Amino acid sequence: MFFTRKHFGGAHSKMATCSINGDSADEINDPGAAPYGNFINYYTFNPPENRLSLIPATLLQDLGFSDGRQTTLILDVGCNSGELSVAFYKHLVQEPLCEDQSDGNKVHLLGFDLDEFLIERAQQSNPLPGSISFIPLDITTDAPQLQDYLNQHGCSRFHLSLCLAVTMWVHLNHGDSGLLQLLSRLASISQHILLEAQPWKCYRSAARRHRKLGRSNFDHFKTLKIRGDMAEHVKQHLERHCGMELMQSFGSTAWDRKLLLFKRRDD
Repeated sequence: MFFTRKHFGGAHSKMATCSINGDSADEINDPGAAPYGNFINYYTFNPPENRLSLIPATLLQDLGFSDGRQTTLILDVGCNSGELSVAFYKHLVQEPLCEDQSDGNKVHLLGFDLDEFLIERAQQSNPLPGSISFIPLDITTDAPQLQDYLNQHGCSRFHLSLCLAVTMWVHLNHGDSGLLQLLSRLASISQHILLEAQPWKCYRSAARRHRKLGRSNFDHFKTLKIRGDMAEHVKQHLERHCGMELMQSFGSTAWDRKLLLFKRRDD
């Protein structure tokens, strides 16, 4: 399913809402200019290192996914133009296999975003097309595509899914039910989830900047009942309703957002 730039983009692309620079960001990086979070130059003001510095390079080994006996699948929800996807892969897979090498453990990463323009950029600049793939996809409607990908690799779930600064944009555009559906759907296809939820102050900032540009408010902003400590709300839903449990916190980013690692209880 393909989308134009009027649709909202991906996860990490969306974090400019309450950056450490506040309202001084250029309009092109302002969430008012990208109401779905699809910032076209996102990684120029939040480079991948801001997160990778908190994540151990041994993460896959620590989770037991580098024993050479299985294919390991990573999902990047809302990959924007792919810079973080590639940097994350290289951070965890220190010596990526050659494209024609089939022995040993093979790690594949699938990144997706709603914004077709951003996906085209990611595809064009992808240095590891045999290991990293990018597709346009809306997780709220196109989940079967992810199941097809799992089936192609003979896996029942992604071993690790990244959901970095996605939750607010789904929440603002799809309401409380949309947020909970996102979390439940992601949990159903993931063994582990590395999640970064925007705090509530980012919601207010996004709404304020949206109005500042003379645009109508987000449809659901005033009616949201899930408010306050968003990381805690996410944690409670995943633990109470999705069979997940908090495994580890990697601390907070420079923008004061927690990186939380969840795992399935039955694994």
